[in-house]
Amino acid sequence: MFDVTIVGAGVIGCSIARELSRYKLKVCVIDKDSDVANGTTKANSAIVHAGFDAKPATLKGKLNAKGNAMFDKLAEELDFPFKRIGSLVLCFDKDDLGKLNDLKEQGDKNGVPGLEIIEGDKLREKEPNISDEVVAAMHAPTGGIVCPYEMTIALAENAFTNGVDFKFETKLETINKVDNMYVLKTNKGNIETNIVINAAGVFADEINNMVSNNKLTIVPRKGEYCLFDKSVGNMISKTVFQLPTKMGKGILVTPTVDGNLLVGPNAVDIEDKNDLDTSAEGLNDVLNKAGLSIKQVPTRQVITSFSGLRAHSVENDFRIGEAKDAENFINAAGIESPGLSSAPAIAEMVVNIIVEKLSPSKNEGFNPIRKGIPKFREMNNEERNKLIQQDSRYGKIICRCETVTEGEIINAIKRPLGARTLDGVKRRTRSGMGRCQSGFCAPRIVEILSRELNILPTEVTKFGGKSQLLVGKDKETI
Repeated sequence: MFDVTIVGAGVIGCSIARELSRYKLKVCVIDKDSDVANGTTKANSAIVHAGFDAKPATLKGKLNAKGNAMFDKLAEELDFPFKRIGSLVLCFDKDDLGKLNDLKEQGDKNGVPGLEIIEGDKLREKEPNISDEVVAAMHAPTGGIVCPYEMTIALAENAFTNGVDFKFETKLETINKVDNMYVLKTNKGNIETNIVINAAGVFADEINNMVSNNKLTIVPRKGEYCLFDKSVGNMISKTVFQLPTKMGKGILVTPTVDGNLLVGPNAVDIEDKNDLDTSAEGLNDVLNKAGLSIKQVPTRQVITSFSGLRAHSVENDFRIGEAKDAENFINAAGIESPGLSSAPAIAEMVVNIIVEKLSPSKNEGFNPIRKGIPKFREMNNEERNKLIQQDSRYGKIICRCETVTEGEIINAIKRPLGARTLDGVKRRTRSGMGRCQSGFCAPRIVEILSRELNILPTEVTKFGGKSQLLVGKDKETI
């Protein structure tokens, strides 16, 4: 019997779990996938928005700037990569300068600090590769970039070490109210809980609609991206947005915390909540629109493309709070952009509801500190030699593109909520994220997973379920 059960182990669910672990509560997180951050969290723009884009009266407008301000402390405590690089909103037509000023005024109302309008020539002194068509831009110094899955992994590990239970590959089938508790029927048995928190991303409407007559509709909104090699990662130093026009909202161009360049996303509403395909048409659209923002898009340096789904609510705002006709069922639904940026503030808002309901005592043993995996690629030679002396496996490079060692991979497997799949190792260490996209290191990582988990190589999966990479030895399958 749990006090609180969270459905969904994305950045929202794990943020709430970590915040709840500050209290003496029995908390459980369930997810249908094999790891945290397997849904919307794993494939998005990785932007910590300053908070100027949403209307002040909305939850997006109220929570974005507040969440943004919480990232510095959070990143320091949990040791995940975050950089406050600032962002620019580009204006391409003098007739649209009024819209740019309106955006600044909206940001001021939302509590975004330091907003300023910069004219074109002065702007190009700061960002030489900005297109010559840009006449002005709004600068938001508090804009940032983050690694969303490393952040979520850090939140989950810290929540776990502070007492939160995680159940993976646990698919919720039905929810029933029995007396004063909820019974969650899953593919792995029933879970009894006093409070349910619905943080199920694009599936949040289905979860809500199991218990409430106030139906939600979540539309999966697909966004496609192109990721470029690190050799062009310094083309710009800030996240660059395009001022929305009658032609649409445009796309962004941004450096990543790991030194790559990222462009995207487009926005296409679809029906299939599992459709993550990319299209030549969509990717070409992304690349062409990126060409409006920067002088030359280095298309020959694209190393991969991908898509992600945003949980778009038809009300066009976050849906946070207790369902009116389902006591103790709390939604954190419709969390699309700026959901990642707002995640710390969303977690605080949800947990305040629970604290008011349950009046729990503080967890005096709560430890806010989590230490990440040592990153060999970021160390100087002295630091590397010291680490190798402590563990010789850190001297054995497995992923050459990203300089990831065997020691890091083993650390990823052995740590709290450790990796159990190829993608789990990838997101914790960046092995396979370089130019060759795991072409060389994948077989070695399969060997390490097999050895460390004491399973057959044929049992190693890419992302859980039936995603095995190997079927047997070649001479045995002929």
